[in-house]
Amino acid sequence: MVRSLIIDVYGAYIMTNGQERHPDRRGFFQQAWSRALGPAVDYVAQRFDIGAVSSSPSAAPTWLRPPGAADESSLNDLCHRCGACVEVCPAKCLVPLPAKYGVLAGTPAIDPDVSACVVCEGLQCTHVCPSKALSPVNQVCDMAMGLAEVYEPVCVRSQGESCTVCVDRCPLGSKAIFFAGDGPPTVLTDGCVGCGLCQLFCPTQPKAITVTPTATIGVAGAR
Repeated sequence: MVRSLIIDVYGAYIMTNGQERHPDRRGFFQQAWSRALGPAVDYVAQRFDIGAVSSSPSAAPTWLRPPGAADESSLNDLCHRCGACVEVCPAKCLVPLPAKYGVLAGTPAIDPDVSACVVCEGLQCTHVCPSKALSPVNQVCDMAMGLAEVYEPVCVRSQGESCTVCVDRCPLGSKAIFFAGDGPPTVLTDGCVGCGLCQLFCPTQPKAITVTPTATIGVAGAR
């Protein structure tokens, strides 16, 4: 349905100063996604309320990106804003950034407080991207979306409760996160892929475990 709407919008003309013209490719996709996902984009605009619009990707805030994503600058240049990755995602966790983010608008991002990557079979979003903004990922260990970090004072296990949600929900289990005792969990830096499921299901507010995006921790590409 979304793809059909995009095709319909692209086939139309835009009236400007009494003259008809076709929209530029990137501007068109931003307009199409705004129409197709208006309510979701509005919500994400509030969730991703980090700062003013930036004209430079390198100066912009960093979001959790899909697996296989290029670095922020390259992602902006390569991404067609076609929405193929958003459409194929079984968890519907990918949402195009709204217009307030300027040059990065339309690029796919994840807010793990709302929905997280479920590490689907085949990592589908990485294989449908036509521009290499997302490179194909065949092994889960190569996802490298980010790294989970535990805030021990906030974790209910620090107060003696027996919560195990983060470990239970992790698709990699003890390869990425485990309990060494009765206290907070330990995250394995060479095992965690940054899917965000632990953050999504963490019951505390603020979250006792959050994912730092790959670009933020200075890891370029796969580990």
